[in-house]
Amino acid sequence: MQFLAYIIAYPILWLISILPFRLLYIFSDFAYVLVYHVIGYRKKVVRLNLALCLPELTEEQRKKTEKEFYRHFCDTIVEMVKTVSISQKELEKRFILENIEVVNQLEAKGKSIALICGHYASYEWLLNMSRGFTTHKGFGIYKKLANPYFDRLVRKLRLRLGAELIDTKESVSVMKDNKRKGILGVYGFLSDQSPKIYRVPYWGKFFGMEVPVHGGAELLTKKLDMNVIYVKGEKIKRGHYKATFIPFEGNPQEVPNFGLTDIFLRLLEDQIREAPAYYLWTHKRFKNRRNDPPGYPPKA
Repeated sequence: MQFLAYIIAYPILWLISILPFRLLYIFSDFAYVLVYHVIGYRKKVVRLNLALCLPELTEEQRKKTEKEFYRHFCDTIVEMVKTVSISQKELEKRFILENIEVVNQLEAKGKSIALICGHYASYEWLLNMSRGFTTHKGFGIYKKLANPYFDRLVRKLRLRLGAELIDTKESVSVMKDNKRKGILGVYGFLSDQSPKIYRVPYWGKFFGMEVPVHGGAELLTKKLDMNVIYVKGEKIKRGHYKATFIPFEGNPQEVPNFGLTDIFLRLLEDQIREAPAYYLWTHKRFKNRRNDPPGYPPKA
């Protein structure tokens, strides 16, 4: 059944991917009506997250952000499908690496690099930096999908962007093995997901809430003596994004445990507050919070 779903879906995805962007966004507009107004996909989760993180906004402002988020969410889906056939020239025009020289300067120091970012803007297209923009080998840490055929499809899409994918369960062993073999890498970590509660390594402050946080990126960074860069993604306009690279100044190994994680949370929170509609609000990020933030529940 899983294979049947795959062989039916793949040709459809390929046909959609060859459409020009202006037609793809017509699909996105239709998907927005279906996902938001008809199905109401995770609408309760999104509303709770926005109320928890942005209680200072009026109900009308949060509703506006909610609708903008769902439009962006549907855009990112069709943009991911477009990855099946998008040309390198087109991708470079639509996803700008603002100051890639920061990465190149750290590569010249002869250490691997940890790129730490959140589920913000077009984080998928960040993998394109491995296609001619870096000298180190690019790796993306990801969670394997339950359907092996669709997992293979997702891997194929992301490999087109130039980076090798590593399943989260294999990341430690692969990175250690690369270190032993002298393979220098640029490793991408999406570090804002909520870990399973029985595996919580650290509780950090995020939007005034104490929440469980993945600490793997920081622990591996220190253990394997890597340099660290925070990636700030931004949506310039529909279908156009840019990434700015913010290096950690200093020796990561000298920072107290989870100090880098706290810096990451602060930078990500600041980024979200600038333009909240482009964060992935459908995640149940705050389900295991220890406290409600100041100002919650918001006034009607």
